[in-house]
Amino acid sequence: MKKVLLCGVTLAVALGACAQQNATAVKYAKYITVENAKKHLTIVASDEFEGRETGKPGADKAANYLAGEYKKLGLLPANKGSYFLDVPLSVAGFSVNSLTVNGTKLALGKDFSVLTGAGVQTVTAAEVVFVGYGSEAEIKDTNLEGKVVVVITEPKPGADAAANPLRRLIATLSAKKPALILGVGKVSAVAPSGRMSLKSAAPRPVAARTPILTISPAIADVLLKASGKTYEQLKSAPATQTIKADVAADYASTTIDAKAVDIVAYIPGSDPKLKDEVLVFSAHYDHIGMEPEGTPGDRINNGADDDGSGTVGILEIASAFMKAKKDGKGPRRTILFLGNVGEEKGLLGSEYYSEHPVFPLANTITDLNIDMIGRRDPAHKDAPDYCYLIGSDKLSTTLHKISENANNTYTKLAVDYKYNDPKDPERIYYRSDHYNFAKHGVPIVFYFDGVHEDYHKVSDEVDKIDFPLLVKRAQLVFFTGWDLANRDQRPVVDVANDMPATR
Repeated sequence: MKKVLLCGVTLAVALGACAQQNATAVKYAKYITVENAKKHLTIVASDEFEGRETGKPGADKAANYLAGEYKKLGLLPANKGSYFLDVPLSVAGFSVNSLTVNGTKLALGKDFSVLTGAGVQTVTAAEVVFVGYGSEAEIKDTNLEGKVVVVITEPKPGADAAANPLRRLIATLSAKKPALILGVGKVSAVAPSGRMSLKSAAPRPVAARTPILTISPAIADVLLKASGKTYEQLKSAPATQTIKADVAADYASTTIDAKAVDIVAYIPGSDPKLKDEVLVFSAHYDHIGMEPEGTPGDRINNGADDDGSGTVGILEIASAFMKAKKDGKGPRRTILFLGNVGEEKGLLGSEYYSEHPVFPLANTITDLNIDMIGRRDPAHKDAPDYCYLIGSDKLSTTLHKISENANNTYTKLAVDYKYNDPKDPERIYYRSDHYNFAKHGVPIVFYFDGVHEDYHKVSDEVDKIDFPLLVKRAQLVFFTGWDLANRDQRPVVDVANDMPATR
């Protein structure tokens, strides 16, 4: 093992020593600067954009800002004169139109909240089945089919207060096919947002799913009154029992249309023989939005690293290529700068683009995708400048060599291939927008800084970004792209695409 490792290190050193830098590429890489990256990221990750959630006004503001910056740089709109590619979306939701308990009409957000469910139905019952904490032992021999079930969703005394018994309860109780599940616990004032997906010309039918609602302890007292005990008394010594109670619920699945946009800006190729081939730089500009109203403190998930860093990274790369073009050194191949929306909702924007590309995928030579390049993860806190690279060898040995050569020649980052391992338990390869190119046979490289302590938290702020490291990583992507945009031959796809059809 040591001998192999030493040979690998020797080879890497040799490549770095022997490779000759392209002076023109070095000149224009310097236009990717800390000052500009900070200026753009301070805006993109500002509170004004409200966490850039797909389908919300904040994401639209971000899209308009970015399109405006591409226009200022002189890039052309790639979609029939527009910098935007509409991404039609559908949001599948679930609403409870009414819920009445023993003659008392309950208020959504105060007396009860909705967790999940699907279908259209009216449920009426003259009794409920109280199943305590809903363990398999408690309900093993109890017939719950078609019944209204009441279950304690608060942690058992002595149990981990952070434990979430609901995940287990959903599986355990739903298998018994009840008509309605009422969990007693903390009521949320926020309705579930619904599942977002690409809008289909032929909508798929929604499979019925048992509604699961949460009622407050005060409403549980009203519901369980016929037992002769309060909810607290029943909770202290839970036992499965049937209790008389009048319950009426009316619910329905809902589907609403939504729209968001991918950003598509391009630099036309200068070589008549190569200009129809396209190199893509991609990064998603959306993030996860805001925490529910009533959440104490900061509610805005600004997403400075995820993926504000990648978003300004490709904007900076575009500025470098445009400066070269204005100096008569433009790319031989066409370059598309693709700002994806809906990544946080399931890679929706890149999925739509891969099915409705503005340039044919057959002509797309590579996608260089950036998703988080502004931070260090715990494994590299005290390590040299690094970057995780993922996917460069999955489809093309040529691309992998180009990628390695760019780093060895110019940026000399410590490349970490941890997440490139096919056995990676985090399955990072399948979790960003490059995947929707790779599944169509387009070679990709994914640039990533790892999962840090502020991932998907309101603390992912601009003041925690390592801008010199962001710039260095963006320059690695630029140098790799410079080679790809200007070399005589596109990367050969010579590795079998054995990825699953779905993630």
